[in-house]
Amino acid sequence: MKNALFELSWRVVNGQMKVESAINVLEDLCENVKELPVAIADVFSILDIELSVLEDTNQRDKFISLVSGCEKFVASSLLKERLDLETLESLGLLASKSQFNQKYVKTKTKLYYKQKKFNLLREESEGYAKLIAELNQEITEKITVDQSVENLKSLIGCFDLDPNRVLDVLLESFECRPHLENFYVPLFKEYVTERRTLCHILGFKFRFFQDEETPTSLYKVAALLLQHNLIDLETLYPHLLPADAKIKEYHQKEADEAKAYVRKLSVVNLAEKSEEVKEPEVVKIDLYVTNQKLGLCEALLSLGVWDRAKEILDKLPEFFGTVHKPIATGLCAMVHCMMDTLYKNNAGLPKKILKGKLSGDKNLLRNIREVDSYRSLHSEVFPVMRYIGPYTSCDPVLLVKIIRLGKCFMTKRQSGGITPEDDVAYYGFLNMLDEVLLPSMSLLPGNCCLSEELWSFLKLFPYELRYRLYGNWKNDYSQHPKLVRIRADCLERARYLMKRISKENVKQSGRQLGKLSHSNPGVLFEYVLSQIQTHDNFIGPVVDSLKYLTSLSYDMLAYCIIDALANPDKSRMKYDDTNISKWLQSLANFAGCICRKYQVDLAGLMQFVANQLKAGKSFDLLLLREVVTKMAGIEISEEITDDQLNAMSGGELLRQEGGYFAQVRNTKKSSTRLKDSLLEHDLALALCILMSQQRDGVIYEESAESHLKLVGKLYDQCQDTLVQFGSFLSMQLSTEEFVKRLPTIDTLITAYHVPADAAFFLCRPQYTYAINSKFDELRKTDKNNKQSGSQLKQQRYIEAADEVMQPVVELIRPIYSPRVWEDLSATFFVTFWSMSMYDLAVPTTVYDKQIQQLTSQITAIEDNEDLPQSKKKKEKERCSSLIAKLKDEMKKQGDHCSRVMARLKAQRDSWFISRSTKNETITQFLQLCVFPRCCFTASDAVYCAKFIHILHDLKTPNFSTLICCDRIFCDITYTVTNCTENEAHRYGRFLCASLDTIMKWHSSKEIYDKECAAYPGFVTVFRKGTDSVNIADQLDYENYRHVCHKWHFRITKAMVACLESGNYIQIRNALIVLTKILPNYPKIQQFGQALERRVDRLRQDEKGKRPDIYALAMMYSGQLKGKKSIWVQETMFHHKEMKGSQKKQGGSSSKQDSKANGETKSSKENGEVKESSKEKKSEKKEKSEGKSKSEKKDEDKKDPGTKKSSKDKSKDKEKSKEEKSHKEDKSSTHKEKAIKREVEEDGERGQNKENKRSKEEAADKVEVKIRVKEEAQEWTERDVRDIREGHDFSHGDFKVKEEKLEKIKIKRTHSPSEVKDRDHKDHRLERASSIGSQESRGSWRSPEGSTKLHEDRDTKRRKVESASASGSKDRDHSETRERPRKSPSNERERERKDRKRTSLDYADDRCEGEVKRRRSAEPQHSHSSSRINGDSDKHSKREQSRDRLDGHAKEEAAEDGPHKSKSKEKSKNKDKTRDKSSSSKKSKK
Repeated sequence: MKNALFELSWRVVNGQMKVESAINVLEDLCENVKELPVAIADVFSILDIELSVLEDTNQRDKFISLVSGCEKFVASSLLKERLDLETLESLGLLASKSQFNQKYVKTKTKLYYKQKKFNLLREESEGYAKLIAELNQEITEKITVDQSVENLKSLIGCFDLDPNRVLDVLLESFECRPHLENFYVPLFKEYVTERRTLCHILGFKFRFFQDEETPTSLYKVAALLLQHNLIDLETLYPHLLPADAKIKEYHQKEADEAKAYVRKLSVVNLAEKSEEVKEPEVVKIDLYVTNQKLGLCEALLSLGVWDRAKEILDKLPEFFGTVHKPIATGLCAMVHCMMDTLYKNNAGLPKKILKGKLSGDKNLLRNIREVDSYRSLHSEVFPVMRYIGPYTSCDPVLLVKIIRLGKCFMTKRQSGGITPEDDVAYYGFLNMLDEVLLPSMSLLPGNCCLSEELWSFLKLFPYELRYRLYGNWKNDYSQHPKLVRIRADCLERARYLMKRISKENVKQSGRQLGKLSHSNPGVLFEYVLSQIQTHDNFIGPVVDSLKYLTSLSYDMLAYCIIDALANPDKSRMKYDDTNISKWLQSLANFAGCICRKYQVDLAGLMQFVANQLKAGKSFDLLLLREVVTKMAGIEISEEITDDQLNAMSGGELLRQEGGYFAQVRNTKKSSTRLKDSLLEHDLALALCILMSQQRDGVIYEESAESHLKLVGKLYDQCQDTLVQFGSFLSMQLSTEEFVKRLPTIDTLITAYHVPADAAFFLCRPQYTYAINSKFDELRKTDKNNKQSGSQLKQQRYIEAADEVMQPVVELIRPIYSPRVWEDLSATFFVTFWSMSMYDLAVPTTVYDKQIQQLTSQITAIEDNEDLPQSKKKKEKERCSSLIAKLKDEMKKQGDHCSRVMARLKAQRDSWFISRSTKNETITQFLQLCVFPRCCFTASDAVYCAKFIHILHDLKTPNFSTLICCDRIFCDITYTVTNCTENEAHRYGRFLCASLDTIMKWHSSKEIYDKECAAYPGFVTVFRKGTDSVNIADQLDYENYRHVCHKWHFRITKAMVACLESGNYIQIRNALIVLTKILPNYPKIQQFGQALERRVDRLRQDEKGKRPDIYALAMMYSGQLKGKKSIWVQETMFHHKEMKGSQKKQGGSSSKQDSKANGETKSSKENGEVKESSKEKKSEKKEKSEGKSKSEKKDEDKKDPGTKKSSKDKSKDKEKSKEEKSHKEDKSSTHKEKAIKREVEEDGERGQNKENKRSKEEAADKVEVKIRVKEEAQEWTERDVRDIREGHDFSHGDFKVKEEKLEKIKIKRTHSPSEVKDRDHKDHRLERASSIGSQESRGSWRSPEGSTKLHEDRDTKRRKVESASASGSKDRDHSETRERPRKSPSNERERERKDRKRTSLDYADDRCEGEVKRRRSAEPQHSHSSSRINGDSDKHSKREQSRDRLDGHAKEEAAEDGPHKSKSKEKSKNKDKTRDKSSSSKKSKK
């Protein structure tokens, strides 16, 4: 609107509109709009200013005429206010401009610069004297306020007194008698007309005391005036000193000084005290003493005027006012009054104690409104408490009142006695704990009673909220300068005490630490834990010294432990990233000791471990392991002794007495606390499942890129903690509680993805309890039957077990593929996994040992004269009761084991279904049962070996003990490599227990005949069908010894491979396994020496490189040397091959045997070969024929070599070149033949549908076969391997030869010392084998007697040649004569393939035969190489003494290659002609 008016006026001034028309428009508008004249006056003032600048007189005249025309509806007063003096003079509103200016200056001077004269006190005192007398008279009921006001007015008028001075005197009078506020306040209300005047006069009074202390009476007067709204705080506040800027500066300076104080304490000054320069002391001004704002606030609080005091506190920095103790005390007194009634009704104390009235100022009591509900407490009292904050420590009584109110509230809330309106106070109490109660404890000088009272309130909250409060308490010291100093002092005191703590002064140091912990537990424990993480030797003294803590301090300690464990800045691995950090181990150990010795809430620690497992982190399982170890006494250690391991297979009492390093009975209370905490928060089963899942997650998720050593340690830690925790639950939880919380086995495996071994480990107690409960129910029905003997009990037990386990079998069956149950029955699988060592055998020796120890304790107690009789009696009764309990427990376990054995006997026929070969059955058994469980725990390792023994003793159908043991011992390289460190310990225990049984049978023929000879587990030929002629062959004792030798050899081969692999895991696991099986291996001197040398070399190589491997090698080397005395020679361990005379007899009768062999028939049923005793004999004779034939050919080739031995050196060089080329040709031909042999083997496997694997997988899938050859042929290296794969234990001599061949290979591959002389030794040995026999096993003769030796060997050689020539001719005739008689086509096909394989392997056979004969020609003590038996010096001397023989051997070897190749080609051609003739005859027929 003003813009329109301005536009209108501007048009008039510019001549665009007539003045009259504009005046008419404005006049019409003014009639309708009442505020328009003011707007017109404003527009005119703007135009007046603009036109005064311009020099155009015409425009100004038009403006004057416009304004004069508007005077009718615009008041002249408005124009006088807005327009300039010249304009007013032109309009005639002013008579003269100059006169107006003079009058204006005079008036301004009078108002601002001229002082009005009053009658002051020094000038005339009568009026003021009367005034003072009037105000200070005694105030009675007769004197009224109105009368006093009239007297004041009369005095002012009579004596012409200054009203302001009268007001000042009135304030002075009120200040002297503030208790008469009921008189003075109404008086002020009647006398004072303007509040600002009273404010300024009161402010001038405050200003008067700016350099000295202000009297409290003045503060009280101001507070009373503020209370009754006689003055405004906003007006009075600027008069108060000091200024706000100065207060903020002082507050910041305090904070900086506190930080500087902390830095000064943390700096270590290495200078001497004399050199320290003292800083000049600066006089500090305490701003709290002279602060008028704080004084006024204190006066307001004393009156209960919280609103006005709150306004002042809000203007100051946070907690600046409450640091001043009078203000904090005033606030606390006000809070006391506000909640007095509520406290009396809800304190939980007797009413007689709370009868007394609250003492305090009457004004305060009169002005404060008391609260009567928790809701009003939350809305009115708690805001006041938040202003006090940690400085509520000045009033411990108020703290106790709030704590008791909160405790009563939480109790009612838990019982449902709090209304929804009052429930809001729950969060108010949490704020009080966070902002008031806990910080106030830091400022208290160590009040343990208040600490216990606070804990009684805090423990009603869940640990999650408590730990949040503790975290804020520990970390929020920086908000208050005073708390910063308190923290620094506490930390300095903690350093002082920790430097001096030791085992000798635990009591004194503990008391000092207790005092510190009452006030600042977070600061103290943070430093103590940092010292423990660095120095683990502090753990013992610190744990003992913490016995003076309060319950709140213990709970705070648990939080500090978790806070230290969760520190993200600390690495949980050492610098090498292969070991867990020392600080984590120390902290876990300390936590376990604290939890065991003191009443610490365990829920937070257990939940922390569970949360870490959920996040896929298993490092903190070390905490759970230590807590369970310390609190329950259950230790998981691979260094457990054999007696402890046997005790673990006994009853619960025996396990407690002899199964652990610590005494479990001393941990009863602590283990109960742990159990209750786990059950309260439902963490028992959750932790088990999480650990079971994390065990495999360690490998694939958590540490996929970590070092294998670390991965193995984490896996072992997870596994051991799971076993430890499961053992604790089985011991502490009642079976009913455990069963309620445990899901079914299929749910664990499928839904929770728990591995089968862990799932059965958790469910095993449940099945045992269910079977025993069902057994007791069935027995109750038989109580009326008096004839209920042991057989009936066993029958009932079998029925109970079947009824309980059958549903489990049905749950397990769908989990695995149907292919599994074709080899094993689900019943057997569940039976194996649901039983333990307690069910199989009674450890009577351990029971007897414990009983004997207790008996000796009774004797020692009786002999001890220092003990009082009462204690003697008590200890004797304890020992006697333990003896009785142990005997009863042993008897119960014996009855239980007998019932279990009856159950196993009843079920054995259905265990192995035999739908496939027995090799497949054994494979499934080992893969699904033995190997997973033998690495689970040490007790399970012994259990697996014991269970295999029981399967053997029970004569379980379709179970071969030999095949099972052969699978276990034949190739353990991969199994050992795949183990972690602890699994290697357990696998070693399993092998040791299995070897114990094996060596027991090996020890004597009587034991073998009694326990093995007639058992089906030692059948070497397995047949199918109902043919009565098919009789199973039992393995005799001597062949069993050969097999044991083979197993020892295989173990040696595997261990040597691992030790020489250079891989850390293989070497470590091999040394662990070797240490565990040391009682039963090595037994043979040859193997022991081989291992000893490799371990010694490993020890030298690893010294200073890998200390853990070096320590293991040192330990095993020392133990191995202690076992040397029990080593035996190989000939004492088993008998070797047949004598040479027996072989010759076999060669002379080869013709008849070949005919008989041609007449026999062999057939295969389901991949298994039938064999008769006649075929065995024919094979032996054929073997002798082959040997004689090869001997003859060798002699023919060696004759020209002896003639050429006297030629010159030039020919010798040519021979050496030819020899090298011959070796290369020989190696290439061997490779080609090996490839051809593998191709034909694959064809044979495909035709027979047997699907055998390669040699590396032969230990996993192999069928029991004994290959029978229809025609005479030599035993080749392949035949030996086939026998090994077929487990032909009836041919011990072939096994020995096979083992010797393997030994030679090991010697050649693992003997670097022989590499240089390999060619020389090979030719020498070939020469020795051609001139020697098996009968010449004496010592080596001297070179002088070599001439006679040559003559004897030549005569023997000629005899052998003639015999072999005749035998080979007869064999060829018999083969051609017998070939047309074999009519079945499949037999012909098989015969042709056998002949092809024989012809391809002919050259290898001859080489193998030469090596074997060479081995037989050497003396017994030189069978092994210098690398094996350590006789390198003696061996080199023998080589020098046999130079002549070596020279002949080299020359003969040079001529040997062409003859061998020609013979091989001839044999191939013969086989081809035979095959063609046989096929043509078949077509003619």
